[in-house]
Amino acid sequence: MTGLRWGILATGGIAHAFASDLRTAGLTLTAVGSRSAESGERFSREFDIPRVHSSYADLVSDPDVDIVYVSTPHPMHADNAILALENGKHVLVEKPFTLNGAEAARVQDVARRTGLLAMEAMWTRYLPHMLRVRELVQEGALGDIRALTADHTQKISTDPAHRLNDIALGGGALLDLGIYPISFAWDILGAPTSVTAAANLGATGVDDEVATIFTHERGAVSTSLSASHAAGPNTASIIGTEARIDIDRVWYTPTSFRLVSPDGTVRESFESDIEGRGMQFQALAAERYVASGANDSDILPLSETVAIMDTLDEVRRQIGLRYPGEA
Repeated sequence: MTGLRWGILATGGIAHAFASDLRTAGLTLTAVGSRSAESGERFSREFDIPRVHSSYADLVSDPDVDIVYVSTPHPMHADNAILALENGKHVLVEKPFTLNGAEAARVQDVARRTGLLAMEAMWTRYLPHMLRVRELVQEGALGDIRALTADHTQKISTDPAHRLNDIALGGGALLDLGIYPISFAWDILGAPTSVTAAANLGATGVDDEVATIFTHERGAVSTSLSASHAAGPNTASIIGTEARIDIDRVWYTPTSFRLVSPDGTVRESFESDIEGRGMQFQALAAERYVASGANDSDILPLSETVAIMDTLDEVRRQIGLRYPGEA
């Protein structure tokens, strides 16, 4: 621990999960900001947070806060992150980092100007099983990687008022769910050299299902399927010439995997054994970066976050999905 004092911006469901894991890890929760005084007070009591602010501006100007976790709906991420950076706070921004690539670039510009850490809360990348997967890939245990496949499919409410079905809030499967397998493909195979996407748009105009096929350098292919109203296996595989990695359900949370030879021999098994949901690992990484004087993540650099948002923009262009207010 580096002793950073965390502020939580907004008090929705994901903020509850994050705050719980910060407490599990013994990190310092100093303040919460909410536009609802009642919600802020309730959140502070639940997690024993000493300071409650009735506006985001008051939270980010609090001298006892060093780093802010931004957990508002997608269209607010950019402005909230910039507000915190402009007030001298490091930021961990819930994924997707912003609504689109242009907004991500805006945040990146401010982070570079201020010299502060701005990091996407793609917590999966920091989980212990993903660290080991990355090691095996880098060691060449899989040989030449030829393919990657992953799904993120859930059965979520079809109520038009639900956040995931609200186009004004950046709803749809892509930004909430598809960001996971797409970021995973970037992590293992690098930037796509071609993007192909197809989707079903629902009654409210958001994507209920979206599938992608990417090609990558040296000809590797990645595929993803994301859906918000039908639950699938939520597994992932990385397939190489010398071995494959099969990641069990639910692949983007703490789970198990196997390194399997072409003849079916299991060469290595990994079982996750952690406390909490696992969101603390990204927070611990953020604290390490700040302590070392780094202003970027070595696991998910900000430039890669921006480029991934550009990829999501291209997916949306192909499926005909535009959010209100976009050019």
